[in-house]
Amino acid sequence: MADAPLFDTLTIIGPGLIGSSILRRARQTGTLARRLITADSAPAVLQRARELDLADEVTASLTEAAAKSDAVILCIPTGAIRPVAAAILPHMRPGSILSDVASVRSTLGPDISALLPENVSYVPAHPMAGTEYSGPDAGFATLFENRWTLLVPPAGTPSEAITTMETFWQRCGARTRQITDQYHDQICAMVSHLPHLLAFTICDTADRLSADLRADVLEYAASGFRDFTRIAASDPTMWRDIFLTNRDVLLATFERFEKDAHLMVEAIRNGDSEAITERIRRGRRIRQGLIENKQA
Repeated sequence: MADAPLFDTLTIIGPGLIGSSILRRARQTGTLARRLITADSAPAVLQRARELDLADEVTASLTEAAAKSDAVILCIPTGAIRPVAAAILPHMRPGSILSDVASVRSTLGPDISALLPENVSYVPAHPMAGTEYSGPDAGFATLFENRWTLLVPPAGTPSEAITTMETFWQRCGARTRQITDQYHDQICAMVSHLPHLLAFTICDTADRLSADLRADVLEYAASGFRDFTRIAASDPTMWRDIFLTNRDVLLATFERFEKDAHLMVEAIRNGDSEAITERIRRGRRIRQGLIENKQA
Protein backbone atom coordinates (compact mmCIF):
# COMPACT_ATOMS: atom_id res chain seq x y z
CA MET A 1 0.00 0.00 0.00
CA ALA A 2 1.42 3.39 -0.99
CA ASP A 3 2.31 5.86 1.75
CA ALA A 4 -0.21 8.65 2.26
CA PRO A 5 1.09 12.16 1.50
CA LEU A 6 2.90 13.76 4.43
CA PHE A 7 1.26 17.13 3.82
CA ASP A 8 -2.00 18.26 2.33
CA THR A 9 -0.41 21.36 0.76
CA LEU A 10 3.31 22.01 0.32
CA THR A 11 4.76 25.32 -0.88
CA ILE A 12 8.19 25.62 -2.42
CA ILE A 13 9.45 29.21 -2.52
CA GLY A 14 12.14 29.35 -5.19
CA PRO A 15 11.70 26.62 -7.84
CA GLY A 16 15.37 26.48 -8.82
CA LEU A 17 17.61 23.41 -8.82
CA ILE A 18 16.68 22.25 -5.31
CA GLY A 19 13.12 23.55 -5.28
CA SER A 20 12.14 22.17 -8.68
CA SER A 21 13.76 18.83 -7.81
CA ILE A 22 11.55 18.58 -4.71
CA LEU A 23 8.51 19.43 -6.82
CA ARG A 24 9.43 16.83 -9.43
CA ARG A 25 9.94 14.22 -6.71
CA ALA A 26 6.56 15.13 -5.21
CA ARG A 27 4.90 14.76 -8.61
CA GLN A 28 6.64 11.45 -9.23
CA THR A 29 5.92 9.76 -5.91
CA GLY A 30 2.71 11.36 -4.67
CA THR A 31 3.90 10.78 -1.10
CA LEU A 32 5.12 14.27 -0.18
CA ALA A 33 1.97 16.35 -0.56
CA ARG A 34 -1.52 16.15 -2.03
CA ARG A 35 -1.26 19.67 -3.48
CA LEU A 36 1.79 21.63 -4.61
CA ILE A 37 2.31 25.39 -4.72
CA THR A 38 5.43 27.17 -5.92
CA ALA A 39 6.11 30.87 -5.47
CA ASP A 40 8.79 33.28 -6.62
CA SER A 41 9.32 37.01 -7.09
CA ALA A 42 10.72 36.65 -10.64
CA PRO A 43 8.10 36.62 -13.43
CA ALA A 44 10.36 34.63 -15.78
CA VAL A 45 10.84 31.92 -13.15
CA LEU A 46 7.09 31.72 -12.55
CA GLN A 47 6.38 31.49 -16.26
CA ARG A 48 8.86 28.64 -16.68
CA ALA A 49 7.42 26.84 -13.65
CA ARG A 50 3.99 27.01 -15.31
CA GLU A 51 5.35 25.74 -18.62
CA LEU A 52 7.01 22.80 -16.84
CA ASP A 53 3.85 22.10 -14.80
CA LEU A 54 5.90 21.95 -11.62
CA ALA A 55 3.00 22.67 -9.27
CA ASP A 56 -0.77 22.86 -9.03
CA GLU A 57 -0.51 26.59 -8.32
CA VAL A 58 2.20 29.04 -9.37
CA THR A 59 2.10 32.47 -7.73
CA ALA A 60 4.05 35.64 -7.07
CA SER A 61 2.40 36.06 -3.65
CA LEU A 62 4.64 34.42 -1.08
CA THR A 63 2.33 35.29 1.81
CA GLU A 64 -0.79 33.86 0.15
CA ALA A 65 1.05 30.66 -0.68
CA ALA A 66 2.29 30.35 2.90
CA ALA A 67 -1.21 30.90 4.30
CA LYS A 68 -2.55 27.93 2.30
CA SER A 69 0.19 25.48 3.28
CA ASP A 70 1.01 22.87 5.89
CA ALA A 71 4.71 23.19 5.07
CA VAL A 72 6.79 25.87 3.36
CA ILE A 73 10.36 25.24 2.19
CA LEU A 74 12.53 28.23 1.28
CA CYS A 75 14.80 27.22 -1.62
CA ILE A 76 16.32 30.66 -2.13
CA PRO A 77 19.77 32.26 -1.67
CA THR A 78 21.04 32.32 1.92
CA GLY A 79 20.91 36.11 2.11
CA ALA A 80 17.17 36.10 1.37
CA ILE A 81 16.15 33.56 4.03
CA ARG A 82 15.67 35.97 6.95
CA PRO A 83 13.60 38.65 5.15
CA VAL A 84 11.39 36.12 3.37
CA ALA A 85 10.83 34.14 6.59
CA ALA A 86 9.94 37.36 8.42
CA ALA A 87 7.43 38.23 5.69
CA ILE A 88 5.62 34.89 5.53
CA LEU A 89 5.68 33.63 9.14
CA PRO A 90 2.82 35.84 10.36
CA HIS A 91 0.63 34.25 7.67
CA MET A 92 1.45 30.59 8.35
CA ARG A 93 -1.11 28.20 9.77
CA PRO A 94 -0.92 26.86 13.34
CA GLY A 95 0.65 23.40 13.20
CA SER A 96 2.55 24.12 9.99
CA ILE A 97 6.28 23.75 9.39
CA LEU A 98 8.76 26.22 7.93
CA SER A 99 11.98 24.85 6.46
CA ASP A 100 14.81 26.05 4.27
CA VAL A 101 17.77 24.51 2.45
CA ALA A 102 20.43 27.13 3.22
CA SER A 103 23.98 25.81 3.08
CA VAL A 104 25.13 28.11 5.90
CA ARG A 105 23.32 27.85 9.22
CA SER A 106 25.22 30.51 11.21
CA THR A 107 22.64 32.42 13.27
CA LEU A 108 19.65 31.48 11.13
CA GLY A 109 18.29 29.07 13.75
CA PRO A 110 18.05 31.56 16.63
CA ASP A 111 17.05 34.45 14.36
CA ILE A 112 14.13 32.67 12.76
CA SER A 113 13.10 30.89 15.97
CA ALA A 114 12.60 34.34 17.51
CA LEU A 115 10.10 35.16 14.73
CA LEU A 116 8.02 31.98 14.97
CA PRO A 117 4.30 32.41 15.68
CA GLU A 118 2.74 30.08 18.21
CA ASN A 119 2.43 26.50 16.95
CA VAL A 120 4.62 26.98 13.87
CA SER A 121 7.80 24.87 13.81
CA TYR A 122 11.10 25.59 12.08
CA VAL A 123 13.03 22.55 10.79
CA PRO A 124 15.78 23.60 8.34
CA ALA A 125 17.61 20.97 6.33
CA HIS A 126 20.53 21.10 3.93
CA PRO A 127 20.52 18.50 1.13
CA MET A 128 24.14 17.74 0.24
CA ALA A 129 23.31 17.37 -3.42
CA GLY A 130 23.41 19.63 -6.41
CA THR A 131 24.90 20.49 -9.77
CA GLU A 132 26.40 23.62 -11.29
CA TYR A 133 23.10 24.42 -12.99
CA SER A 134 20.30 26.62 -11.70
CA GLY A 135 16.72 27.56 -12.47
CA PRO A 136 13.48 25.58 -12.91
CA ASP A 137 14.88 23.51 -15.79
CA ALA A 138 17.84 22.29 -13.71
CA GLY A 139 15.95 20.04 -11.31
CA PHE A 140 15.33 16.31 -11.52
CA ALA A 141 13.41 13.90 -9.31
CA THR A 142 16.41 11.75 -8.33
CA LEU A 143 18.73 14.61 -7.29
CA PHE A 144 18.64 13.57 -3.62
CA GLU A 145 18.83 9.82 -4.17
CA ASN A 146 21.31 8.25 -1.70
CA ARG A 147 22.71 11.71 -0.80
CA TRP A 148 22.87 13.09 2.70
CA THR A 149 20.43 15.70 3.94
CA LEU A 150 21.58 17.34 7.17
CA LEU A 151 18.76 18.43 9.46
CA VAL A 152 19.66 21.35 11.72
CA PRO A 153 16.63 22.00 13.97
CA PRO A 154 17.04 24.74 16.60
CA ALA A 155 16.91 23.79 20.27
CA GLY A 156 13.36 23.25 21.47
CA THR A 157 11.94 22.22 18.10
CA PRO A 158 9.04 19.76 18.60
CA SER A 159 10.21 16.21 17.94
CA GLU A 160 7.11 15.52 15.83
CA ALA A 161 8.07 18.24 13.37
CA ILE A 162 11.64 16.96 13.15
CA THR A 163 10.42 13.42 12.50
CA THR A 164 8.05 14.66 9.80
CA MET A 165 10.80 16.52 7.94
CA GLU A 166 13.19 13.60 8.35
CA THR A 167 10.57 11.36 6.74
CA PHE A 168 10.04 13.99 4.03
CA TRP A 169 13.69 13.91 2.98
CA GLN A 170 13.87 10.14 3.20
CA ARG A 171 10.91 9.98 0.79
CA CYS A 172 12.96 12.24 -1.47
CA GLY A 173 15.53 9.43 -1.50
CA ALA A 174 18.03 11.01 0.91
CA ARG A 175 19.90 9.68 3.88
CA THR A 176 19.36 11.92 6.92
CA ARG A 177 21.28 13.02 9.99
CA GLN A 178 20.71 15.68 12.65
CA ILE A 179 23.63 17.98 13.53
CA THR A 180 24.21 21.37 15.16
CA ASP A 181 24.52 24.71 13.34
CA GLN A 182 28.19 25.13 14.16
CA TYR A 183 29.20 21.62 13.14
CA HIS A 184 27.21 21.93 9.92
CA ASP A 185 29.07 25.08 8.90
CA GLN A 186 32.46 23.50 9.65
CA ILE A 187 31.66 20.47 7.50
CA CYS A 188 30.31 22.53 4.62
CA ALA A 189 33.26 24.92 4.66
CA MET A 190 35.53 21.96 3.90
CA VAL A 191 33.42 19.84 1.56
CA SER A 192 31.67 22.58 -0.39
CA HIS A 193 32.57 26.21 0.29
CA LEU A 194 36.37 25.90 0.03
CA PRO A 195 36.26 23.82 -3.20
CA HIS A 196 33.99 26.44 -4.77
CA LEU A 197 36.29 29.26 -3.64
CA LEU A 198 39.25 27.48 -5.25
CA ALA A 199 37.34 26.70 -8.46
CA PHE A 200 36.18 30.30 -8.88
CA THR A 201 39.72 31.54 -8.21
CA ILE A 202 41.39 29.17 -10.68
CA CYS A 203 38.96 30.28 -13.39
CA ASP A 204 39.60 33.91 -12.51
CA THR A 205 43.35 33.29 -12.78
CA ALA A 206 42.87 31.64 -16.18
CA ASP A 207 40.76 34.58 -17.32
CA ARG A 208 43.59 37.00 -16.49
CA LEU A 209 46.20 35.24 -18.63
CA SER A 210 47.43 36.82 -21.84
CA ALA A 211 44.92 36.54 -24.67
CA ASP A 212 46.79 33.81 -26.57
CA LEU A 213 47.54 31.74 -23.49
CA ARG A 214 43.99 32.11 -22.18
CA ALA A 215 42.58 30.94 -25.51
CA ASP A 216 44.82 27.88 -25.54
CA VAL A 217 44.04 27.03 -21.91
CA LEU A 218 40.36 26.88 -22.83
CA GLU A 219 41.06 25.04 -26.07
CA TYR A 220 43.29 22.35 -24.61
CA ALA A 221 41.84 22.05 -21.10
CA ALA A 222 42.56 18.55 -19.82
CA SER A 223 40.25 16.58 -17.57
CA GLY A 224 41.85 17.94 -14.39
CA PHE A 225 40.99 21.53 -15.26
CA ARG A 226 37.54 20.56 -16.58
CA ASP A 227 36.62 18.46 -13.56
CA PHE A 228 37.89 20.90 -10.97
CA THR A 229 36.32 23.95 -12.56
CA ARG A 230 32.89 22.44 -13.29
CA ILE A 231 31.50 23.96 -10.11
CA ALA A 232 32.75 27.40 -11.15
CA ALA A 233 29.63 27.55 -13.33
CA SER A 234 27.50 27.77 -10.18
CA ASP A 235 25.18 30.66 -9.41
CA PRO A 236 27.14 33.84 -8.43
CA THR A 237 24.47 35.32 -6.13
CA MET A 238 24.06 32.12 -4.17
CA TRP A 239 27.80 31.69 -3.68
CA ARG A 240 28.40 35.33 -2.81
CA ASP A 241 25.87 34.92 0.02
CA ILE A 242 27.43 31.66 1.18
CA PHE A 243 30.96 33.09 1.30
CA LEU A 244 29.88 36.18 3.24
CA THR A 245 27.55 34.34 5.63
CA ASN A 246 30.09 31.62 6.50
CA ARG A 247 33.03 34.04 6.37
CA ASP A 248 34.76 33.20 9.66
CA VAL A 249 34.57 29.41 9.30
CA LEU A 250 35.51 29.55 5.61
CA LEU A 251 38.54 31.76 6.27
CA ALA A 252 39.73 29.46 9.06
CA THR A 253 39.37 26.48 6.73
CA PHE A 254 41.21 28.31 3.95
CA GLU A 255 44.08 29.16 6.31
CA ARG A 256 44.47 25.48 7.15
CA PHE A 257 44.42 24.62 3.44
CA GLU A 258 46.93 27.40 2.72
CA LYS A 259 49.39 25.93 5.22
CA ASP A 260 49.01 22.45 3.72
CA ALA A 261 49.39 23.83 0.19
CA HIS A 262 52.55 25.65 1.27
CA LEU A 263 53.98 22.36 2.62
CA MET A 264 53.33 20.69 -0.74
CA VAL A 265 54.95 23.62 -2.58
CA GLU A 266 58.01 23.38 -0.32
CA ALA A 267 58.23 19.62 -0.94
CA ILE A 268 58.20 20.28 -4.69
CA ARG A 269 60.71 23.12 -4.36
CA ASN A 270 63.05 20.91 -2.32
CA GLY A 271 62.63 17.85 -4.52
CA ASP A 272 61.26 15.86 -1.56
CA SER A 273 59.74 13.00 -3.52
CA GLU A 274 58.75 11.06 -0.39
CA ALA A 275 56.69 13.96 1.01
CA ILE A 276 55.09 14.59 -2.38
CA THR A 277 54.14 10.94 -2.80
CA GLU A 278 52.70 10.70 0.73
CA ARG A 279 50.47 13.75 0.21
CA ILE A 280 49.22 12.32 -3.09
CA ARG A 281 48.49 9.00 -1.40
CA ARG A 282 46.48 10.78 1.31
CA GLY A 283 44.45 12.50 -1.38
CA ARG A 284 43.77 9.16 -3.07
CA ARG A 285 42.55 7.74 0.25
CA ILE A 286 40.03 10.54 0.61
CA ARG A 287 38.76 9.89 -2.92
CA GLN A 288 38.53 6.15 -2.23
CA GLY A 289 36.53 6.94 0.91
CA LEU A 290 34.03 8.93 -1.15
CA ILE A 291 33.63 6.01 -3.55
CA GLU A 292 33.12 3.55 -0.70
CA ASN A 293 30.52 5.86 0.88
CA LYS A 294 28.73 6.12 -2.49
CA GLN A 295 29.24 9.89 -2.55
CA ALA A 296 31.52 10.03 -5.61
